[in-house]
Amino acid sequence: MRGRVLFCATVDYHFKLFHLPYLKWFKEQGWEVHVAASGNVNLPYVDQKFNIPIQRSPFSLKNVQAYQDLNGLINEHHYEIVHCHTPMGGVLARLAARNARKNGTKVIYTAHGFHFCKGAPITNWLLYYPIEKLLASSTDCLITINQEDFLLATQRFKTKQIELVNGVGVNIEEFKKISEKEKVTLRKSSGYGPDDFLLFYAAEFNKNKNQQFLLQSLALIKKDVPQARLILAGEGSTLGVCKELAAKLEIDHMVDFLGYCDDIKGIVSMCDMVAASSLREGLPVNIMEAMACGLPIVAIDNRGHRELVENDVNGWVFKNHQVLEFSEKVKHIAEHMEVRQQLGNNGRNIIIQKYSTNKVIQQNSKIYQSYMREGEIEEWAIH
Repeated sequence: MRGRVLFCATVDYHFKLFHLPYLKWFKEQGWEVHVAASGNVNLPYVDQKFNIPIQRSPFSLKNVQAYQDLNGLINEHHYEIVHCHTPMGGVLARLAARNARKNGTKVIYTAHGFHFCKGAPITNWLLYYPIEKLLASSTDCLITINQEDFLLATQRFKTKQIELVNGVGVNIEEFKKISEKEKVTLRKSSGYGPDDFLLFYAAEFNKNKNQQFLLQSLALIKKDVPQARLILAGEGSTLGVCKELAAKLEIDHMVDFLGYCDDIKGIVSMCDMVAASSLREGLPVNIMEAMACGLPIVAIDNRGHRELVENDVNGWVFKNHQVLEFSEKVKHIAEHMEVRQQLGNNGRNIIIQKYSTNKVIQQNSKIYQSYMREGEIEEWAIH
């Protein structure tokens, strides 16, 4: 065995969704891979998995037990590297690893979008910012995934190494453009016609995701683009409110609320564009997947969307109050196939050049290798 690494997050499903390529990378280097998180999801490329009762709420008393479990785990297994993710997983793992760092353990934390950012509620700044500032000295490497967070971290946090990595990556062989014939077949199987104009957004229903904005935008173009269909995947606290609003705006026949979906790839592949309404994002995977599939993006202006969407290149971003301008661009894409195709092609090229899984693995592997002891690093070729 060349070394032992611990990955930690609040819930284990986080690793299934975003980090399997990095667990695999460590196995290919001959390392022993452990995962600590709440849940019982089976994960490949893992030697040992620990169900730790980490809670999302920083006020949950269960996090006291989670901290104690993590502390015992880290002290027992003498990890060379601890890589933590998610706000509470990151907080508890870094606290638990303080003694281990004195003995050489290196602690990496990936911030998948700070909860404090421009436009975030003041409560987020009061709660999360002091915690991150305090824990900066207990972090060997802080990884950020967008320019805004990177600049904030380099200006305010005293972490020795701060890096900008392009998210978690997208599998461009899995998420890709499909032929018109395949698209028609997928649409038919889902109850849509070949001439329907399909807008898609996959997100939890909550205040931040702001799906009401999309409903209002659709209402503005319902007469000009009667074939438009807004497909919303996800569940959450504002789902009922959104259904009521769709009925009130008399567009409920144009909106499909799918609930929780496993097959996002199949849905996004058959659509014409993605309309994204969230107020805050780190670097949204759903937007990157849509771009990889060759879809144009019209989105609310936030740090994550700005990172991915360039006006007139692969879509447009608008302020939250610009619902009319937003809807006009949706209408423009619906009415001009050549614009739709050009924006989509540009978006896929952006993903290939910067955000593919292989590109991001290369970025992360350089960080990992800088903390591997001499003789533990094996040259690794990306296939």
